[in-house]
Amino acid sequence: MPIDLHTHSTCSDGSLTPTELVELAATIRLEALALTDHDTLDGIAEAREAAERTGIELIAGVEISLDWDRGGMHLLVLWLEPGPGPLQDRLSELQDARNGRNARIVDRLNELGVEVTLDEIVEEAGEGSVGRPHFAAVMVRKGYVPDIKTAFDEYLANGRPAYMPRYRLGPEEAIDLALRSGGVPILAHAHTLGLDNRQEVEDMLDRLKRAGLVGIECHYGSYGPDERAGYLGLAERFGLLPSGGSDFHGTYKTDVALGTGSVGLPVPASILAPLRASRT
Repeated sequence: MPIDLHTHSTCSDGSLTPTELVELAATIRLEALALTDHDTLDGIAEAREAAERTGIELIAGVEISLDWDRGGMHLLVLWLEPGPGPLQDRLSELQDARNGRNARIVDRLNELGVEVTLDEIVEEAGEGSVGRPHFAAVMVRKGYVPDIKTAFDEYLANGRPAYMPRYRLGPEEAIDLALRSGGVPILAHAHTLGLDNRQEVEDMLDRLKRAGLVGIECHYGSYGPDERAGYLGLAERFGLLPSGGSDFHGTYKTDVALGTGSVGLPVPASILAPLRASRT
């Protein structure tokens, strides 16, 4: 049975609660599921209870946006358990940075003629942390854009007029914190790094490997067979373990299915054992 090691719930910017996410995973017969909400482990306890009830292996995790000026660099940290720890203790700092950024996005959207309030965005997020998909959903509902993708393309994506930077951990620091917290650090969707050629990608992987990076997302939800093969080759060359996941957000990414992403290719369960064995 396939697995999915990259998913989001209502505790960050997904549309399903942790319980609903696990129940969907059981319905489609996933063997294992990692909940990797942005900057928070708040959904893990609920998801674990649902996983115990349905018989799915739940892997506690988090996704962190790193300080990187070329594009987007994200780190998945698997087997990161809630509670005190070097990285766990820094997550509240990252959440505070998100909250400050959200207020600035509201102000900028208002300047651009998009009348939204922070209360509307918080209400859209429910009990989870606010992220840009929540802004996009409110903008769609109020008729400013036809869909969430357009909201990002025209306003919210990096480089667009309503994008606002925030405090982020550096790559080396985040990897070190992850390892010292008992987690397994994995570079997510490397195609978003904004690097121009293969040599730049290889130089970055060499840097991150020397910092302690354990894995790279080779079976990402939007990768076809050729892209998967390319990243698997890079993983082998740099001694990195392959990981994979859909990057499921529910209705915030309507073309991304749990377990298979947007191209319909499952993540093979065979990658799970080596990742589990790499835990320090």
